[in-house]
This record gives sequence, C-alpha cells and structure tokens, in this order.
Amino acid sequence: MKETKLHQEISFIGNIQVYLREFVYGGIDGAVTTFAVVAGAVGANLDPSIIIILGFANLLADGFSMSVGAFLSSKSDQENYDKHKAIEYWEVDNLPQKEREEIEEIYRNKGFEGELLQKVVDVITSDKDRWVNEMMKDELNMMEETKSPFKIGLATLISFIVVGFIPLMIYVYDYFQETSFDVFLWTSIFTGIAFATVGWLKSFVNQTNIFKSIGETLALGFLAALVAYYVGDFLESLIMNS
Repeated sequence: MKETKLHQEISFIGNIQVYLREFVYGGIDGAVTTFAVVAGAVGANLDPSIIIILGFANLLADGFSMSVGAFLSSKSDQENYDKHKAIEYWEVDNLPQKEREEIEEIYRNKGFEGELLQKVVDVITSDKDRWVNEMMKDELNMMEETKSPFKIGLATLISFIVVGFIPLMIYVYDYFQETSFDVFLWTSIFTGIAFATVGWLKSFVNQTNIFKSIGETLALGFLAALVAYYVGDFLESLIMNS
C-alpha cells in the first residue's frame, strides 16, 4: 500500500529544506523592499545610475540588518530555552515531589486517571531528562530550536541578496550594455517571476495551496511597488513645483 504524505516536501533540495522558511521570508523581504526602492525612484524620474546606487544600498544594508536580526532572535530564543531548562533541572533535583505533582496534574488534564495515571507519572519521573523535557513542553509550552542561529542568519542574508538583486538586474545590465527596451517593464516581469517562485516555496513552508501562496506574494510585492511609485511621483512633482 502506498504511503500518503501529509506534508509537502521538496525532495531535490535535501537538508537545505530545514532552512527553507528563512530563505523564503528573507527572499520576500529582499524582493519587496528592493523593488519598492526601484519603483519609487522610477516614479520620481531619477536617473538609472541613482536607482542602482539606492537599490544596492538598500540591498546590502537591509540584508545585513535582517540577517543579524534573525541570528540574534534565534540565539536569544535558544538562550531563553536553556535558562528555563536549567531551572527545571534544579527544581527536579530540589523539589521532586512538587514537580511530580505537576506532572500528575498535566496528565490528569489529558484524561489519565487512577492506576494508569500513576504508571505514566512513574515512567516519566524515572528518567530525569525525560522528566525535564516533559515539563518544558507541557508546563512551559517551550520547544527546543534545533537549527543553528548562524545558519538561520546566513540563509536569510543569502536569500535577501540573491532574490533582492533581481529588481536591479536589468538596470545593472543596461548600465554596462545600453538597451533599447523598457527597462522598468522587464524589471517588473522578472521581479514578478521571482515573487511567483518565492510564493511557490512559501506554500511548502506554510503547507498552503500553491496558487493562493503565489497570488498573495505577487499581490504583496506589487502593492508595495505601486505605493512606492506613486509616493515617488508625488514627491517629485511637489519638489519640482515648489
């Protein structure tokens, strides 16, 4: 009988999938903010060279800031977990009866009672590590983060820069090799493809419908660009008429 998979997975990316969430949300942020900068600059009729300068300044500064934030947030969560786990070990060593009663209460609330309840509590409290892990999970509602804070920050940085570069790609090409086509139009097309790709990946992270995820990501990106474009256009007209 063929086994039914309840969770969507991308088999060809292997262990990298562990950091897919960081890659997806770093990529979304990178594409949205950089495309918004480009759209705002186009709306303000800025020179393409200025667009490149502003775009790369945003790409590198925001990418570094976001990756550092992701690293520090993950590290802080890990340290907070370790602190509370040390407290639970101390309580198990020094207040065993109280901690046993808490385990009893937890499993009584889950529907265990009588002799079965006592057997469950005996099994759990017979191993200190298992006992503490149960307290962390069921009393404090805390789960240990197994991912490396450094790799979380790195995945965020790489995705922010790689995906965030796409709205600048055509402008950089046009700067070195002058083109005759509409640069902003093609930038919008390539950025739309990037949004769709990241939206597809997001569906695996959130276990949601692929088309819904792609649609949401496209809408978010182009709404941000639309707002930036008209803000740039308004400010440019305001300054020129002052």
